[in-house]
Amino acid sequence: MTPSTANQTPRYTLGDWDNKAAVRIRKDDYRLPDDLERQLYSRDWFPSAFIPYIEHPLICEAGRSIAQRLAANHLVHFLDYTTLLEHRIVNRAVETIVHGELALPIPQPMKTAALQLYTDEGYHALFSNEVAEQVAALYGISERPTPRRIQRLLGMIDTVAPADRPLAWFLLGFVSETIIAKELLAITRDTLVCTVYRMLRSHLEDEARHSRYFSEVFQYLWTALDVTQRDQAARLLLQIIGLYFEPDMPWLMRSLASVGFNEPSALQIVADFLQPDAHGRRVRSGAVSTFAAMQKAGFFDNEHNRQLFTQAGFING
Repeated sequence: MTPSTANQTPRYTLGDWDNKAAVRIRKDDYRLPDDLERQLYSRDWFPSAFIPYIEHPLICEAGRSIAQRLAANHLVHFLDYTTLLEHRIVNRAVETIVHGELALPIPQPMKTAALQLYTDEGYHALFSNEVAEQVAALYGISERPTPRRIQRLLGMIDTVAPADRPLAWFLLGFVSETIIAKELLAITRDTLVCTVYRMLRSHLEDEARHSRYFSEVFQYLWTALDVTQRDQAARLLLQIIGLYFEPDMPWLMRSLASVGFNEPSALQIVADFLQPDAHGRRVRSGAVSTFAAMQKAGFFDNEHNRQLFTQAGFING
């Protein structure tokens, strides 16, 4: 490994974790503010960039209270998803590094950082659940089924041969941790309920380091795979990336129904999600960091891989 310099973070680390990780330096209990009602006059529960349907004319006509309830529904769903994602998928991916399941030598800094990242994700699950429970209680949100994406990601693992599952688990974590939400990075303190803002900023600051780490580990892993394993990884990545950008339509329809929209109206509101190229556009916009890591590792140097992702509409040919 190349020695680090004063201006360069060593490879396979989380960069001064003791002084930067939320679990080490944040002392916030993430309780909703006492002046919540006042804040909700001008602030939102969730960034509108992630709920574009909230600006549909039918919702605008219904009024701000309906929009706020839909945003609260979305926030709880997102946080429930996050809690499950961190525990059942990302930390399972990290275990493949920590416990040598990937059958390649693991440098000690990589293993140490993986254990730190595991700790981060447990804390993210904790505060995500803490906020979700408060908002769910506030609005009486009792129906909280397992998000469809979690079900589908876990279901995908069941279709993979046991010998290939460690690789599949790692790739699930790699994609999750490198999908950096550009819109979330642009949120400001004045646009969201203060508790939600603090929670998202704490999470995002950690995730920026996680993204870099997983990108480096992916590059390390890619060089170690043989041709057959690379072909398997390419097929898995295509499937995994696709799953991460599928909307949870059954949940979205139930959320809209909960505030009084009938099925025809709800279908009008979600029409953009159902357009033929909508899924590809979401992938191309949301997986930029993932594709950059794959490019850097040499993944797209292979013509077959490039064609595979071009044909799926995930990258431009």
